[in-house]
Amino acid sequence: MAKKLSLSAKLIVFPDLVVCEHCDRVYRRIALAPGEVARCEQCTAILYRANRLDVDRWLALTVAAAIVFVIANVCPVVRISMQGLHNETTLWQSTAALAYGPGAPIAVPTAISIIVAPLLQITLLAWVLAFARTGRRAPGFAQAMRMLVALRPWSMIEVGLLGILVAVIKLSSFLQVAPGPGIWATAVLVLLITLIASRDIHWLWELTEYNQQRQAGRT
Repeated sequence: MAKKLSLSAKLIVFPDLVVCEHCDRVYRRIALAPGEVARCEQCTAILYRANRLDVDRWLALTVAAAIVFVIANVCPVVRISMQGLHNETTLWQSTAALAYGPGAPIAVPTAISIIVAPLLQITLLAWVLAFARTGRRAPGFAQAMRMLVALRPWSMIEVGLLGILVAVIKLSSFLQVAPGPGIWATAVLVLLITLIASRDIHWLWELTEYNQQRQAGRT
């Protein structure tokens, strides 16, 4: 009679090894100097990068990104004036307006790329890093890490900022257009998202695994 595998069995992890995502070649992880990059010898794909930020600084930048994200979505990005009349629009309103015009098919991808994906990135990173700061794994750690990797191609807030700048330049020849606080916050958010989301998150597995093993050894 075949034995059933227990779903609760503890998985064996090897934090000192790294597997190439493209050719599945296995390497032993080594310490890198700041700015160095480890590449696969077979396919030259990037395996991991040296982390210049520790957990505390990474978390601080993530909190800053959360604050700037709120400002970018609450404050108007542009103010349009014509013959004494004026109107303001926020990032949310600009995205929602696409649903009522010829650009309706791209309304949902736009909302995901410049609002939903960055929000999820910031939230998940803050959740994971808050626990990693104490050497623990957050509840749902594995799922959060997988989502962070999956969200990277979808977060394109810099494309939204470029679209806003193009619209401002085109409208300025017909109307009085003034940039609002939201557009400056969006520019800062692009920089912060690049800093916090481009880090190699794989080392968080090692950090939390190492601390868990230390705590288990003490008990």
